[in-house]
Amino acid sequence: MGGDFGPSVVIPGCALARERYPDSEFLFFGDETLIRPLLDDYPELRKVSTVEHTDVAVRMDDKPSQALRHGRRISSMWLSLEAVKAGRADLAVSAGNTGALMAMSKLCLRMMPGIERPALAAIWPTLRGESIVLDVGATIGSDAEQLVGFAVMGEAMARALFGIDRPSLGLLNIGVEEVKGLEYIRQAGQILREDASSIINYAGFIEGDDIGQGTTDVVICEGFTGNIALKTAEGTAKQIAQYLRQGMRRSLLSRIGFLFAKAAFDTLREKMDPRKSNGGVFLGLNGMVIKSHGGTDAEGYAAAVSLGFHLSSNELMKKIEDGIGQYENARAPVHPETAEVADQ
Repeated sequence: MGGDFGPSVVIPGCALARERYPDSEFLFFGDETLIRPLLDDYPELRKVSTVEHTDVAVRMDDKPSQALRHGRRISSMWLSLEAVKAGRADLAVSAGNTGALMAMSKLCLRMMPGIERPALAAIWPTLRGESIVLDVGATIGSDAEQLVGFAVMGEAMARALFGIDRPSLGLLNIGVEEVKGLEYIRQAGQILREDASSIINYAGFIEGDDIGQGTTDVVICEGFTGNIALKTAEGTAKQIAQYLRQGMRRSLLSRIGFLFAKAAFDTLREKMDPRKSNGGVFLGLNGMVIKSHGGTDAEGYAAAVSLGFHLSSNELMKKIEDGIGQYENARAPVHPETAEVADQ
């Protein structure tokens, strides 16, 4: 029921996702009188779908505290999360209120052992293909240990998403030199270089322009910084598109030139299409939650659902749990008697 368009985007988006993942099944939570007529337009989707009715939906302008007070246990958002908690669903996807979804997810699903804060991971198109950037706004403010937790989760997600055995990871900073940046970033870098080197392929500090270059497979940053970077990139893409439109309309010659270069412009449009990268993943919870952009269309929503299916089929949750366990073992203190046995 969330997002700018509600079921009118969610239902056709899920129909597209099911074409890509024919074995998928769906639980729809919301107003049955709005959902059922739309499902009738997609008979194949309807066969594998269950609709559970509720009149309560979290509004896009609700504060997280309001959503928890009025929508806890009865809203469509909460019920979808409970389905994940109960094992009835492998993941929940919502285009609704981001703050409310984060608050409800933490309360309903709880945090994974060993992770202090959740992170919102975004898929970022780059010159090399795609990278994962986290956190892009789930929480504001972090310390060194929390950044390392993000690194462990991001590394696991890269293995599940890209199929890479040793994805490279960089810490976003104002420079690549080890002496630059805030203290907690330098501390996180030291931990990743020393204590976590056996499980994480740490490439060091990277700068803002490295994100688009695809310098590393995973980029780690604090949520405030990551959200600004994300919104800046989205705004820059829109700005470039507007410049191109203005330039093509400037004269008859420019219109003729566009016709000759149409194939190149089509390729550019495909590369910059935000729908292809739609879907942020809340990491660190005892369950998978995908956040779709609220203003996306059916194609964009299908991308978010497909992302969830892909990560679920590649055991993202298990990879994160294993990564946390390996990191905790790597950092476990060595007792003197243990060291003596090892020396012998």
